[in-house]
Amino acid sequence: MAKKQFKAESKKLMELMINSIYTNKDIFLREIISNASDAIDKLHYKSLTDRKIKIDTDDFASKVDIDKDSRTITISDNGIGMSKEELENNLGTIAKSGSSAFKEENDKKENIDIIGQFGVGFYSAFMVASKVSVTSKAYGSDEAYLWESEGIEGYNIKSCDKEEYGTSVTLTLKDDSDDFEYSKYLEDYTIQGLIKKYSDYITYPIKMETVHVHDEKEVKEEEVINSLVPLWKRNKSEITKEEYDTFYSDKFFDYEKPLKVLHFNMEGVIGFNALLYIPSHAPFDYYSKEYEKGLQLYSNGVLIMEKCADLLPDYFSFVKGVVDSPDLSLNISRETLQQDRVLVKIAKAIESKIKKELETMLEKDRETYEKFFDAFGLQLKAGVCANYGMDKDKLSDLLLFKSSFEDKYVTLKEYVSRMKDDQDIIYYACAESESKARMLPQTENALSKGYEVLYLTEYGDEFVVQTLMEYDSKKFANVSSSETDLDSKEDKEELDKINKENKDMFEAMKKAIDVKEVRFTRSLKNHPVCLSSEGMITSSMEKVMNAMPTGQNVKASMVMEINENHAIASKLKDLYKKDKKKLEKYSKILYAQARLIEGLPVENPTELSNLVCEELS
Repeated sequence: MAKKQFKAESKKLMELMINSIYTNKDIFLREIISNASDAIDKLHYKSLTDRKIKIDTDDFASKVDIDKDSRTITISDNGIGMSKEELENNLGTIAKSGSSAFKEENDKKENIDIIGQFGVGFYSAFMVASKVSVTSKAYGSDEAYLWESEGIEGYNIKSCDKEEYGTSVTLTLKDDSDDFEYSKYLEDYTIQGLIKKYSDYITYPIKMETVHVHDEKEVKEEEVINSLVPLWKRNKSEITKEEYDTFYSDKFFDYEKPLKVLHFNMEGVIGFNALLYIPSHAPFDYYSKEYEKGLQLYSNGVLIMEKCADLLPDYFSFVKGVVDSPDLSLNISRETLQQDRVLVKIAKAIESKIKKELETMLEKDRETYEKFFDAFGLQLKAGVCANYGMDKDKLSDLLLFKSSFEDKYVTLKEYVSRMKDDQDIIYYACAESESKARMLPQTENALSKGYEVLYLTEYGDEFVVQTLMEYDSKKFANVSSSETDLDSKEDKEELDKINKENKDMFEAMKKAIDVKEVRFTRSLKNHPVCLSSEGMITSSMEKVMNAMPTGQNVKASMVMEINENHAIASKLKDLYKKDKKKLEKYSKILYAQARLIEGLPVENPTELSNLVCEELS
């Protein structure tokens, strides 16, 4: 009997279905099982709308059988089945979807979940099968038909014997090749693994015969492989903390309990269920380029994407979880999503929910939030700086900084609430640790005047505050910046006069060291010297930028400030009058001291050592 040709325009389209649209061979089982579920759904719906149909819905199921000898996998269901005409239309016409047509006919009457949309999933079977046979008997019919095809050459349909209604799809696997081992699909554990991965939450049972040993004898038993009802579709009040934690551990391979669980659903024009987790720690590769963000994405319980990155902004990339929506607009392969308004709206709702949960945690469970921030605060800070600060206002209230106030974490809101009435600046100090930031001469000066100081000790913290620019109309200022002036107007005027009188001495000192300016200051209390920065690039930013693998050598514009009230000031004036050569040596020693205080490397430690020894001998 001559084979019938597919009704698609050309063999090239069939080749596209088999070889190009699907990138992962494993999903063939997902597609066939999804079709089986659709067939059961159709019959279930018919039984609800047609009183003549008397069916025990508890018997609905699909079954997977493996025959290693014949190299076949058979997926069968007791769904609505297909007539000869339906086999012709649904399988003989590429991209003709019976599920889609059924949904269009019945959605107006009552909402119904049907997985299939495009009618091409069935053809994924040809990625792994050299021959596909479909035996089907429509519910209420006495006739059954066999549809067979070996791929692009066409197909045959003929009458056959089948006792029960429903459909069986038998795949004869291709022979193994150097490129791919098709025989792996004949192993029970492989098929069960694919069911658990892609079809674990199909509405109806998926059964397989499994072998168990009883009294030293192997016994075959039929088992339900899938979980049926996903945790995220159950009522929250019925789920225990242990169940949430176990699901997280099993799904995301983390054996530490999560900090928080977010379980919610959205209804309306766009609906979805979500079960999200905020981990208690960052995975080992979190801050590396190998880390992939994303939530597991399901459509009606069928896994579509293992990691859908579009559902999370980068600054919330630490969140793990699942999202399930019947409203997704999938592309033809069902593997990826079209970038449409549905996905965008789901992502915005998820972002809002995560942000609100973090704000609530910060307000009501500070200890837990601080643990979270220790693990993922760097990611929030990166989010502030990303995209030219576009999202800084979303994240500013989630940031924590160590502070001179009781030496603990504070928010910017808390800092501002404690500011003096006449204070309009948020002061901060940059150093490698809190203790070093606290010991900076400039920090000591700010604290002595009653100002709270934020300690920026993390990599890139100063970039964060410079991106924020201000908070609650209060600007940020580095205590080590030459532009930060805490002196009174009278002190400044008097100091300006003294600096002008010693201008020539400062010029002589500048020739010996690499600074933009040398001057006296009265803000150092008991400290003899310090470095302050001029311009946008500070000493802390210099360290960060030079640590990057760009090959750049960035230098901050530095000012060496000498305590005008310290004995060293009189010594320098005396040397300028009597021994300018020695003044040069003192300048180098003071400059090296200032760099060490600032946490910067000494450019010539050998020279420094020799100069100090000369003065000590």
